Amino acid sequence: MKLPVVALVGRPNVGKSTIFNKIVGSKISIIEDTPGVTRDRIYSEASFGEYHFNVIDTGGIDERRQPFNDKIRMQAEIAIDESDVVLFIVDGKEGLTSNDLLVRDILRKTDKRVIVVINKIDAKSYQKHLYDFYELGFDSYIPVSGEQGTGFYELMEEIVKDFDVKEQREDKRLKFSVVGRPNVGKSSLINALLNEERVIVSDVAGTTRDAIDTTLTYQNEEYVVIDTAGMRKKGKVYENVEKYSLLRSMKAIDRSDVCVLVVSAEEGIIEHDKHIAGYVLEKGKGLIIAVNKWDTVEEPDIKEYLKKVRAEFQFLSYVPVVFCSALTKKRIHTLMPEIIKVGQNIGREIKTNVLNEVINDAYQLNIPPSYKGKRLKIYFVNQSGTKPPKFTFHVNNKGLVHFSYERYLENKIRENFDFEGTPIVLQFKNRDEQ
Repeated sequence: MKLPVVALVGRPNVGKSTIFNKIVGSKISIIEDTPGVTRDRIYSEASFGEYHFNVIDTGGIDERRQPFNDKIRMQAEIAIDESDVVLFIVDGKEGLTSNDLLVRDILRKTDKRVIVVINKIDAKSYQKHLYDFYELGFDSYIPVSGEQGTGFYELMEEIVKDFDVKEQREDKRLKFSVVGRPNVGKSSLINALLNEERVIVSDVAGTTRDAIDTTLTYQNEEYVVIDTAGMRKKGKVYENVEKYSLLRSMKAIDRSDVCVLVVSAEEGIIEHDKHIAGYVLEKGKGLIIAVNKWDTVEEPDIKEYLKKVRAEFQFLSYVPVVFCSALTKKRIHTLMPEIIKVGQNIGREIKTNVLNEVINDAYQLNIPPSYKGKRLKIYFVNQSGTKPPKFTFHVNNKGLVHFSYERYLENKIRENFDFEGTPIVLQFKNRDEQ
């Protein structure tokens, strides 16, 4: 069932992100005193009682000519178009402004249900502005304080009053994030997949400041794609916003099933690309390497470049590599099939009897050497988890497991079962261990 969509719009710095975070119950949107911090649409799911709905935060609409204003306005208009209910956020401290009237004019051109949310009503002295906003001409007005959390029960009741969604659904859609250092073309890659400018793209590194959830439909199946802020090296001096962005990128990886690590064919692979890949594997996520900006390579030779990638990422021999250009969309069609395959592999379950046959054969083929008169024995193996796949070996003495033999067993599992793109975890337990 498609969930209703609620969009938050308004001029800059009226507290949209604070209200967004209150509604969804977590700090997803960046909150700063700087106008224009939220520049793209930020998606999340929210609930109130039995009702569930999606929420979109947007950048502030401003009539002044500043960088990104046209694109922010376009993004807000797309969000309004996608929504069932629009929360028009205004500032109760400042009162009505010309920018509020600009937003009103945009909303009047739509047939959406609009709730005017008068924010920052923290003290009685600010209530004098309340009635000024009736000039906007909408039907619903709810005063709130995003900082103090007052008025939100009434707001949520107003939001859901026409909704007909009373069933909790488990979101079984595959979630994948697009990660990498700044300016390697992550947002452009998503735009190429979506065939629309859902994410603001700019040549300025760090344009994408938040993680943005978007639904992508591919061959009649829905997927959730998470665009992340560029991950910069730790230790570098951050602006406050960039600190949030690194944390948000890591959280996006945590929420994903599969991560697409974007590297630049133009710049080549650097050490920080490996650090990001290491973090993805540490979190047990599926991984695909996307070599973007393939159109910038003068004499493109995939086989030769693949050798370079494999040499740089020696610890990722099982990870698929895709070569593409987000700009020209060349070979972009090769990415989704790999994402789907890795998504299947990370959730793959192996029958216990088949698994034990493979491990017994591997053991007989390469019996581990004895150590101080003792030899490792494997009694039984079972798969004990997925995402990532985890295998538990019941042995006589786990202290006898040498790392090279563990690697041998992992390779044998990979040879016999398709776990391309996913880390697998091997754990060893003594027979008497619970």
